[in-house]
Amino acid sequence: MIYLDNAATSFPKPACVCQEMDRCMREYCANPGRGGHTLSLMAGMAVTSARDKVCKLFNIRDTMRLAFTKNATEALNIAIKGLASPGCHFITTAMEHNAVMRPLRTLERDLDIEVSVVRGNRLGETDPYDIKREIRRNTVLIVCTLSSNVNGIIMPIADIGRISHEYGIPFLVDASQGAGSLPVDVEALKIDMLAFPGHKGLMGPQGTGGLFVREGIRLRTLMEGGTGSNSGHVYQPDIMPDMLESGTLNTPGIVGLGTGAGYVMKEGVDRIHEHKSRLAELLTDCLSQIPGVTLYSSGDRNRNSGIVAMNLADMDPAKLSFILDKDYGICTRAGLHCSPAAHSVLGTNYRGAVRFSPGYFNTEKDIMDAVEAIQRIAYSAAT
Repeated sequence: MIYLDNAATSFPKPACVCQEMDRCMREYCANPGRGGHTLSLMAGMAVTSARDKVCKLFNIRDTMRLAFTKNATEALNIAIKGLASPGCHFITTAMEHNAVMRPLRTLERDLDIEVSVVRGNRLGETDPYDIKREIRRNTVLIVCTLSSNVNGIIMPIADIGRISHEYGIPFLVDASQGAGSLPVDVEALKIDMLAFPGHKGLMGPQGTGGLFVREGIRLRTLMEGGTGSNSGHVYQPDIMPDMLESGTLNTPGIVGLGTGAGYVMKEGVDRIHEHKSRLAELLTDCLSQIPGVTLYSSGDRNRNSGIVAMNLADMDPAKLSFILDKDYGICTRAGLHCSPAAHSVLGTNYRGAVRFSPGYFNTEKDIMDAVEAIQRIAYSAAT
């Protein structure tokens, strides 16, 4: 089996992630922050250690400004809905995942907010000045993906961050695609809120993620409950991260996330990006020579986080992905990838595309086997 669906979730996980999660479950998986006994304290220290590692990876100076969530979607909903009020204005791009688009469209319908969607060029790259031109007096948030989950295009985060900072508008980055293989420094990039999953580039388990909220940004909570702090008060604590971490935390998952973040830092973000980019470039170069193949991703590693989106002639992408899986043991993802607006930009909104997303543990042989499979399928379809 050749796994080329790392944009959906990274696989396999580093051995250290599995081992530390297993140790947690066997040795100290009590409820963190919910007791003063030894095992609860050990669990709490493990969560704190994971928080420290993630903050180090993203250069978050105050670790208490990072709240753990069950995934990036939850983090994005907290950030977007936490700032919304009737008649306010949001700016985003057409390359966003439904985790951004659906909350915005729901607020637009139910709360009468305004949404500006910047389209970008044929690959979805956004001109930062198009963002600037959309700013209004009632703009409360600019939200942008780090890189597209459909075709890997890297967005000009640094430039957008400078513009948002200049106008005093909070800037939210969805780092679901790119965190762990692209450098993310919330200070240098002037990111005010950062949402990320644990199970993709950070190589942790599913069901984990987080949201960084810069000091000075006040969000309304989506959920209230037990936090292990200020239990005598009837209202939710207003301190971070407690205000966004109601209920028992996913201790083994967070331990795995922290271990994955540590692994990424040990291996080096640049090294991981170099490896993924080399494989994506090889795949792009080879696929471009196959008759009938249409590519929707840039072959330039400086513009692509490591994803190759393609179609083969008039073949249904779902059929192509099915054949790759059943006949060749190659895992890809076909369809709209929960990003219909992005596919509209790419011109694939009626059928989607097949997405190849190499990971850190893939090899050049994996890529060449995939290329050979596409060659055979293309030849068979043409004859």
